[in-house]
Amino acid sequence: MPVKEKNRCAWCLKFDDYIRYHDTEWGVPVHNDHTHFEFLILEGAQAGLSWSTILKKREGYRKAFAGFDPQKVARFTEKKLEKILLDPGIVRNRLKVFAAVNNAKRFLEVQKEFGSFDAYIWQFVNNRPIVNKWKTLKQVPATTKESDALSKDLIKRGFKFVGSTVMYAHMQACGLVNDHLIDCWRYDQVNR
Repeated sequence: MPVKEKNRCAWCLKFDDYIRYHDTEWGVPVHNDHTHFEFLILEGAQAGLSWSTILKKREGYRKAFAGFDPQKVARFTEKKLEKILLDPGIVRNRLKVFAAVNNAKRFLEVQKEFGSFDAYIWQFVNNRPIVNKWKTLKQVPATTKESDALSKDLIKRGFKFVGSTVMYAHMQACGLVNDHLIDCWRYDQVNR
């Protein structure tokens, strides 16, 4: 008799890397600045595109953006960015590529002010993940008052490609909210 497949959020069922991402990363609370910076670059690159497009190019981004090291990215020159724009391993959008360097500089400023980006971002959810109880994907919002506040503050600090929808995706990815559907096998695991 075949083993019953695990019940998962339907959005991740398109390809194996998506399932792996859902099953191991998405929604797990992140308290690591390096990971937060990675997702800032990736979520900013995703703006207007599908997450599957970015996930397929994740390794290309890792190579192009110095392993997501914000200190190194902050020092990228215009010449380096022009070279990155030729790389088919990423989405070659000039504004997004240049925004990554700007955001790296702003990220370092936030670290200096708050001690870590993690301390900064978690204050928008009172330092505890918001645990939702969605039954269907249609119930999951694109933005919330928390993502609105985070986006507004980041924009005020000079970040780019950090609209409320982008920041809600960041909050979902980094576990500031648990938006796994309640019948998903990861829902309870992420809550622990």
